[in-house]
Amino acid sequence: MPLSFVTILGIILMAVGGVVSILFWIPKVVNRPRLKELLGSRYPMIYVIYMANGPMLLLLGLLILLFFGQKA
Repeated sequence: MPLSFVTILGIILMAVGGVVSILFWIPKVVNRPRLKELLGSRYPMIYVIYMANGPMLLLLGLLILLFFGQKA
């Protein structure tokens, strides 16, 4: 049985959110000292962007799968 669009969307959102979350915390992938130097007092904005593109996408994908995903 083919997967519905909503199920595929949930899986993609979970995958992207998981990858962003993992990559953000691996040293040398995100050069935090350089970002802090560039952004100055706006540096905490990086964590807002991370939350929106990491854990929140992961959670949104999970919720989509739980509530709207294809039922077996």
